[in-house]
Amino acid sequence: MGTWHEYLKTQGTPPEWPYPIKFGEEKELEADVLILGGGIAGCWAAISAARNGAKVVILEKADVRRSGAGGPGCDHWCNVPGNPCSRVDPDTWAIEEMKAGGDFANGIGIQIQCREDWDTLQEMEQMGGKIRDTDDEFLGVEGRQDDTKLMVCSRYSANNSIVLRKDWQEPGFNPPEERNNTVLHVWGTTFKPALRRECERLGVEMYERFMATSLLNENGRQGGRVVGATGVNTRTGEFLIVKAKAVILATGGANDTLWMLDTEHGGLSFSSRNVSSANFDLAWRAGATLTMMEGSSPTTDGAGLGHKWYTGAGDADYENMYLVDADNKVLPAPPHGWADGGALFPANRDVVKRIRDGIESGEFQLPIYGDSAGMKPEEAHATWDLTLSEESGGRAMVKSMRESGFDPGRDQILNYTYMELQPTEQFRNGRGAGVLVDWDLKTTLEGLYAAGTSAFFCGDHSCHALCASNGRYAGRKAAAYVKGAEARSLCREQIDREKARVLAPAQREEGIDWKELHFALNRIMQYYVGGYRSERLFDLALEEIRQLEEYAVPRLCAPDPHKLMRSLEDLSLIQHAKIAIQAMKERRLTARELCVQRLDYPESDPEELKNYLLLRQEDGETKFSRLPIRFWGNMKEEYEKHNPDYAGVYKPENGDGRE
Repeated sequence: MGTWHEYLKTQGTPPEWPYPIKFGEEKELEADVLILGGGIAGCWAAISAARNGAKVVILEKADVRRSGAGGPGCDHWCNVPGNPCSRVDPDTWAIEEMKAGGDFANGIGIQIQCREDWDTLQEMEQMGGKIRDTDDEFLGVEGRQDDTKLMVCSRYSANNSIVLRKDWQEPGFNPPEERNNTVLHVWGTTFKPALRRECERLGVEMYERFMATSLLNENGRQGGRVVGATGVNTRTGEFLIVKAKAVILATGGANDTLWMLDTEHGGLSFSSRNVSSANFDLAWRAGATLTMMEGSSPTTDGAGLGHKWYTGAGDADYENMYLVDADNKVLPAPPHGWADGGALFPANRDVVKRIRDGIESGEFQLPIYGDSAGMKPEEAHATWDLTLSEESGGRAMVKSMRESGFDPGRDQILNYTYMELQPTEQFRNGRGAGVLVDWDLKTTLEGLYAAGTSAFFCGDHSCHALCASNGRYAGRKAAAYVKGAEARSLCREQIDREKARVLAPAQREEGIDWKELHFALNRIMQYYVGGYRSERLFDLALEEIRQLEEYAVPRLCAPDPHKLMRSLEDLSLIQHAKIAIQAMKERRLTARELCVQRLDYPESDPEELKNYLLLRQEDGETKFSRLPIRFWGNMKEEYEKHNPDYAGVYKPENGDGRE
């Protein structure tokens, strides 16, 4: 056919939908463990459950090989204190990470990650994922270990977080013999293909291009045991019904799509576009308990004019690259490398203010550049061909820049941070929201588990490692549960209601497009739930959303299955927005630790801050409750109590637990 544009020029009309349309048709499946979402967490959950003897089905609305936030790749594998280069004990590091994450971090997820992350990474290597410099490509790069060929990363090397230490410019800061060595560089572009191959080898049934649309409760009763789920094919529109003994929710937990859509409408989300509030929506409608829904903070990742994280030098992953001004004067900004312990300076207000003051006084001359040419050749090679090329969208960026003539050893790269000077308070990201889980990563509903960022805040800066270790853990626990669980019948009435809801936009011949609805919600969140917050603004936001539901949603039109998928995502986003605003209204305080700031309640409330705010839906009503922080108890003791038979790294020669 050639390009889309060529087809339009020659034919005068767009091509017909290339797949058979099956709106209204049904397909039924049955599984022991059903995984909703085939990203990093979902794949690991599936593999772990299958290795423990369960019949597993995955629903993934994209292609498992590259789906999810980790699909394009990852470079930093954080919080892996069990690796042989580490200088800290996993249990000690878990406590340190809790200190860094604050009072509302999730000690369950952090403890699981610190205990099992290295085991998970070794299993990733067994499957064909690359975690070492086996080709000796990066000899001489700081952090490379000649004995293990592991590539230790500068992140967390001098600190338990990405916060810049005040003494970073002192002589002898962060010497090699004192570094924590808890973060590794990995070749993350190899991971998802390897996970998919292992799923295939284990007989996991992967239903790709199927979007999960609802959880099914026993007897159709909200709050009852979860006994399956429904979905829709994003290419054909076929409706899917899956009966399962246990379901693992692994659809991701991105929050920024509430505030941002694309470059024309407020910025680009740093998360995968396919991560769009399904975890909140599905869990909420089923009656599960959510928490941490009230917080949000400004984001500069792709906000404003739409420059992504990597297109401004000195941001997170231009490691060991200093910023210089137009006269090649080095700025007093840490290079996010060994010199500063891998800190993320854009979040440090003092550093940003010092540079801005210098620009305004004439001390520094615009424009500002990332001094790639000033780096040691081997370090520049590692930054461009490992750190950037293995991390998310960085590979495409590096490829296009080099094709355009960019030479990292010769050229500098323009920094946008001090050129745009845009307000970004209205472009936000939710903080730590998710489904409440226990030490089995089981939710408050029988038969429902949550993995990765579908669970509430876990505190790790890099979600890939967390999703892998927690997904692996959830799969193991769900497989153990189904061995003693009986399959229950599905409620046809509940299925029929969901099918009618799902297919409604596809039955309209005209109306509004999903982008219009998404943009309208973005504007409501930016204007009324942005930097300024109060009861009046929250009520205005809810009224605007009510009008969307009354006048816009009934006109939402999806002429093909792909647009139906996007339309259903919009409905999940609307549900998510309402839940978040209700939680914000309930927290009548200002608290930095929760990322909650209210004009009408400017003071903190120490007693209120001793608890998580929990909310769930019951018969259409929102029910609030409180749960003490640190409810999980002693992390080391509780982990060991709940995992007495944990066997460590999987040994292929022992076979799988399948009959």
